[in-house]
Amino acid sequence: MRWIVLLAMILGLLIAPVGSFLPGAHHRTSHTISTGSVLAQYYFNQGLFFAYGFNYAEAYRSFQTAVKLDSHCAMCYWGMAYVLGSNINTEMPTDRMPLAWETVQKAVSLQNTVTLAERTYIQALSKRYTASLNYDRASLNLAYANAMREVAQSYPADLDAATLFAEALMDTTPWNYWQNNGKPKPEGQEILDTLQSVLEQDRNHIGALHFYIHAVEEKHPELAIAVADRLRDLHLPLGHLVHMPSHIYLRVGRYQDAVRSNQDAIAVDQKTRTQNGIYRFAYMPHNQHFLWYAATLAGEQQIALQAAEQTAKLVDPNLLRKPGYGTLQHYLSIPLYAWVKFGQWNKILVQPAPEADLAYPTGVWHYARGLAWAHQNEVQKTEIELKQLRAIALSPALNGVTIWDVNTTADLLEIGSEVLAAEIASRWGEIEPAIEWLRSAIAKEDQLTYDEPAPWHSPVRQSLGALLLVQKRSVEAAQVFREDLAIYPNNVWSLQGLARSLK
Repeated sequence: MRWIVLLAMILGLLIAPVGSFLPGAHHRTSHTISTGSVLAQYYFNQGLFFAYGFNYAEAYRSFQTAVKLDSHCAMCYWGMAYVLGSNINTEMPTDRMPLAWETVQKAVSLQNTVTLAERTYIQALSKRYTASLNYDRASLNLAYANAMREVAQSYPADLDAATLFAEALMDTTPWNYWQNNGKPKPEGQEILDTLQSVLEQDRNHIGALHFYIHAVEEKHPELAIAVADRLRDLHLPLGHLVHMPSHIYLRVGRYQDAVRSNQDAIAVDQKTRTQNGIYRFAYMPHNQHFLWYAATLAGEQQIALQAAEQTAKLVDPNLLRKPGYGTLQHYLSIPLYAWVKFGQWNKILVQPAPEADLAYPTGVWHYARGLAWAHQNEVQKTEIELKQLRAIALSPALNGVTIWDVNTTADLLEIGSEVLAAEIASRWGEIEPAIEWLRSAIAKEDQLTYDEPAPWHSPVRQSLGALLLVQKRSVEAAQVFREDLAIYPNNVWSLQGLARSLK
């Protein structure tokens, strides 16, 4: 019997226009649906796996292939519609709404052929979309989350329903689950309770592992150390899920583990070639970006510099100027940030200017050149770079250019301006003004919205501690380094600074 099923699958793969075939994905996520096609069930499971890993393009293709194998599969249409929506990193483009609406309505038209549980999935998702282009995204997201709460409550044994509800609730308030005092907001508490319940029943549920890491990483990463280790040990065939433990490892100071997670994630994505849509141009560079940052905090210069350069190489130049793709301009700038951190001053000064209409990378270029000139005792040239940097930081050309829609590039260049101003002041022997510039930059850095890797490339406290140490103000330096270690545990820069300040 098994060989007959296997033969049917092989024949189906040969005759059907299919999404990527990912060995091992279909049994990692298994959710039985109403279909008479073994292959349709296979591709539905694979689609859900991809969706749990935020590879929505491949998820869509998998669900679409399932529809081609069973044109009456309501839940396959549900899957296509589901991955057309938003997640915590990406808002659904307005022009995608008509397709999402049409697709979910196809699922609705077939709902009499499915189980009552599946029908509730479809009805809940139908609240996420509308036939009108004049809509309030937040209201639709909330309606969907409320509907999925009812599904999860109605079917407590359905762990996918609970996981999808938790994700839906996260989408109503992305990256904003905690109060400043470290206690969860009401929505955050419900997200935590739901995902913890899922993991108590299935400790290896792919979606719950992924979403739980995102839910706790900002304020309480220690809660997900075991979760990160379990996800790592699953050796999943999707790079983003292999990468995810590093979100926790980075926050708790396990930088070498973060480095390895991202090296493994990069290798997996290169092997599986599941590289379509936003996954290819955003999530794959994200792994290199994360590798650069983790290696930097670990003091692994060669790995960090290579990863920084690779991050920029993965940027699609055709997307750099598109609205909503500011993150790609950030990726393009990572080599400059890396060369600054590791003092590659000559390399910085031979770099050509970015294209003039790319304001943010041009600002980073002036920032890096300013520091490079300062370290070559060309302070007047540094002052020229600072003047140009400040002008760009105030330019309307930065409007709407953000990092993952979380932090503005204007805020980053303001921090860079103050770091550069501090460098100039210290070079002229104006130490107190230099310290004040750095403290002002720290205040601005602390006001940035949480993101990982941190949006500013080098913790400013490390710069302040170094300046205080040079001025033989060891007690003050030690305090600053301790503050930095509380935020970035075990980072080599502040560990070494603290050790020197205590001698």
